[in-house]
Amino acid sequence: MTELGIGIGWRPEIAEAVEALPGVDWVEVVAENICADHLPDSLTRLRERGVTVVPHGVSLGLGGADRPDPARLAALGEKAVALGAPLVTEHIAFVRAGGPLTATPLLEAGHLLPVPRTRDALDVLCENVRIAQDALPVPLALENIAALIAWPGEEMTEGQFLAELVERTGVRLLVDVANLHTNHVNRGEDPARALSELPVEAIAYVHVAGGVERDGVWHDTHAHPVPPAVLDVLADLTSRVAPPGVLLERDDDFPPAEELARELEVIRTTVGGRSARAERVGTAHQHGARPWIPAPRRAPLLIGAGARVSGGPMPGSAPLAEAPAPRTAARQRLAVTQASLLSALVAGTPVPEGFDTRRIGVQSRALAAKRAGVVAKVAPELPEILGKDFRPAFLAYARSRPMTGGYRRDALDFVEHLLLAGRPEDPAARRRLTEWWQDRSGSRPPGRATRLVRAARHALVRR
Repeated sequence: MTELGIGIGWRPEIAEAVEALPGVDWVEVVAENICADHLPDSLTRLRERGVTVVPHGVSLGLGGADRPDPARLAALGEKAVALGAPLVTEHIAFVRAGGPLTATPLLEAGHLLPVPRTRDALDVLCENVRIAQDALPVPLALENIAALIAWPGEEMTEGQFLAELVERTGVRLLVDVANLHTNHVNRGEDPARALSELPVEAIAYVHVAGGVERDGVWHDTHAHPVPPAVLDVLADLTSRVAPPGVLLERDDDFPPAEELARELEVIRTTVGGRSARAERVGTAHQHGARPWIPAPRRAPLLIGAGARVSGGPMPGSAPLAEAPAPRTAARQRLAVTQASLLSALVAGTPVPEGFDTRRIGVQSRALAAKRAGVVAKVAPELPEILGKDFRPAFLAYARSRPMTGGYRRDALDFVEHLLLAGRPEDPAARRRLTEWWQDRSGSRPPGRATRLVRAARHALVRR
């Protein structure tokens, strides 16, 4: 596997600081935030200096009931090629539910939600991973996510689930130690047990990030300093294996460059020197730790026009058993459960049996708050026009209006909702909001018939 070193998440807000930080071996960029044919100048300069850039996807939803979208896979692959990346990464999560498998409206979470650790979910995930591997031009690594909620009736621990996923697909792992800590606080799961059960030799790299605890719930914010508890999990992991790379994530409330540099130095110290890591991994092999042997490259799976030769898992000498394709019934069962959960989170429908109602409420409010924050970023004119009324107005809107498209569509729908209600009351603000909506939608605000149709659609979503 590619030796990456110590890196940091590249974000436009800290692009200049990242370029100036000492000792940055590589960066990771959110794939959905860049275009393959128009890379940010900062990333181009970093690449010219020999800094590796890895695209990190957030929208594939490989843990969802549907097969991966060929267009999303193609876009991710194009970005990997444009960046000259040695691999791409995504998440073990679902991000949307509903649609044809359940004959219900398609809902978007706008966030990474946990996959149930069941046989049905694992079968579906393995097939989806195989499809992705065959479509992508470089190897794929998948990240464990943080979760506020736990599925009832789970059949495996996180470590067992990840171990079987690796065994059946040969996929690499992106281990987020901050997420292991989050799941320890929120779900009582032991990070040390997870590390002991998962195949650490399959790790492509490691994420480190900060968060905050509120009312007994840990929120993985990526907006706070890395706490000692997360560094402890990192130290445990590096005592077991030498990770090829370790990366600091920061997505909001960006500190001065000096503070980022200090956090990177703490991570570097925790991980230790190369010689110390090599000694640890050598000792582990002496005590029977098995080296990771990836699955062999297979013939590409054609998923539609424009399908390309697979990057797949890297070739290995020991063939692994092919993952059995899940029956349609397994996908349908998973689709129903995921749609029921997501509908409760974003559309106010009853909480499915077996879930912690209080935690569902916490997660629902967190999703709405994230929607408000992202909409404010993709459409910064809205907080400017609405002022202090923006956030409460959006949260009220989000309680009954689930997201059915991306965040830009969400911003348009929110403004449409306000205008149809005759808001804001200030005529000048309402005029500015109308002009904003017309400039981006290319049409006039809908009339009465369209309003009735949309009201009926929202009523169906809430059933």
